[in-house]
Amino acid sequence: MSSFFITFVKTLAMQILQTAITRAELAALAENTFGDMIKCVADVKQGLLAIDAELQADLERLLLENGSAGEDLWGFNLYPEEEGEDFIEYDSLINIRSWQNNPTRDVLDPDVREAIKQIVEQFIIG
Repeated sequence: MSSFFITFVKTLAMQILQTAITRAELAALAENTFGDMIKCVADVKQGLLAIDAELQADLERLLLENGSAGEDLWGFNLYPEEEGEDFIEYDSLINIRSWQNNPTRDVLDPDVREAIKQIVEQFIIG
C-alpha cells in the first residue's frame, strides 16, 4: 500500500455537521482531500448535512446508519473558494434514481436543489 493512500485516508473526517462551520474551515477540509472541492450529502427531510468523504456513498451510509431515509439523501460537491452558482455542484452517483424521476447524476428537481441550498446556507457561513 502506498504512503499516499494511507495519508489520504487519514485526512478524511467524515461527519454529520452539528453546528455551522465557516467557508475557511470548509476550505481547509477540502485542501486535505480533493484540493478545491469537498463531497457532501444532505438529508432534505431532516435538514442534515454530512461532509468530507472520498465518496458520497460513504456519507450516504453514515446518514442511513443515523436514521435517514434513502429517498431523502442527495449528493453534491461544494467548492469553498467559489461564489454564487459555482459554489454548489449538484452532481453525484447516488442521485441516479429513476423511481424519483432523477435518471442522472444531477439533481433535477428544483425543489430538492433549493432544499439542499438552504441546508448548505444553514451549515456553511462566511
